[in-house]
Formats: sequence, structure tokens, C-alpha cells
Amino acid sequence: MAAVPNRERVLRAATAAFMTDGYRSSVERIAQRAGVAKQTVYSHFPSKDHLFEEVAREMAKRVLIELEPAGDGKEQSSDSLRAALLRFGLAYREKVLSEEGIAMFRTLVAEIPRFRTLARAIYQGGPGETAARLADYLGKAMAAGRLRRDDPQFAAELFMSMLVGIDRIKRLYGVARFEADARRAARIVDRFLAAYTP
Repeated sequence: MAAVPNRERVLRAATAAFMTDGYRSSVERIAQRAGVAKQTVYSHFPSKDHLFEEVAREMAKRVLIELEPAGDGKEQSSDSLRAALLRFGLAYREKVLSEEGIAMFRTLVAEIPRFRTLARAIYQGGPGETAARLADYLGKAMAAGRLRRDDPQFAAELFMSMLVGIDRIKRLYGVARFEADARRAARIVDRFLAAYTP
């Protein structure tokens, strides 16, 4: 009965350890943090690589942002489109630019050369999936005439870049702290809509 709680404890401890110390975190230290024996860690994860891969997959899922369904887009007013993009923008910035988001980015990016296949899978399941969902939403708005017709995938990637680009660089270099600034997010949304309004 304790197998599932122990596995979850190990995952939580490993996530904290990897986000603090990167891949160099030892299995012994992770077991200690989880309050379990080292053998318990290996009973759930055959190697440190497997444990890191599972942690990385779980971290990637945290970046996914849902958008409200766009339907056929005909009922979508410019106000509701702006509101949906603003909600998305605020949530995306919070997930990517928060302390946890920056720690996750540092941890995963540092290990890409070691886990190339995993890195591609994480991209597809995290940022790639978010971009695809956003592209679908924007494509429906374009088809309905709410946005200027263009490549929706490019538009989604452009919008996501606008939302976090230089702010993430500032956070990575430690020259700025993240504050949930709704005004900044709103300005980004408005500049994006200015470029794509028909």
C-alpha cells in the first residue's frame, strides 16, 4: 500500500533536488529528502537517469496552458479574444517566469546534451503542445476574420516569444525579479493584436 505514496515522495524529493542542484544531485540525497531508503528509490526507478526522465516529464506538463475553446470563432468578439489571450498570457508568464519556472528551465536545458531524445519529447509535450493549442485557437480566430490571416503556428510562437523573451533572459541572469504585472502582459497582448487585427 505504501508503494504509491513512496513513489510520489521520491518524485517530489527528486524534483526539489534536481531543481536545486541539477543532475548532479545524488540518489542518496534524494532518498534522504524523501525519507526512504536508497533501495526504495531504485525499486521505483531502475537508475538515476530514469528518475530524472520522469521528473523532467512531470515538470514539462506544468507549462501546459489551456485556452478556452474557440468554437467556429463566429461568436468570438474582439473583446473575448483579447480577454482569452490576456488570460493565457498571464498564466504562461506566471508558469515560465516564476521561481519554479526558471529553475525548471535551468535544470532541463543543462541536461539536453545528455538526454537528447527526452529533450525532444519534453518539448513536444510541454512548450510544443502549448504552441500547438494556441495555434489552433488563433487559426480559428483567423478563419472567423477576427485576426488577419497568417500562419497560425508562426503567430502562436511569436506571441509566446513576446510574452517571455527578454523577461526570461533577465530572470536567468538575475537582473530582474518576476512580478505578475498584468499591465505588461496587457501591453504585449495589445501589441500582438495590433499586428494581427484585420
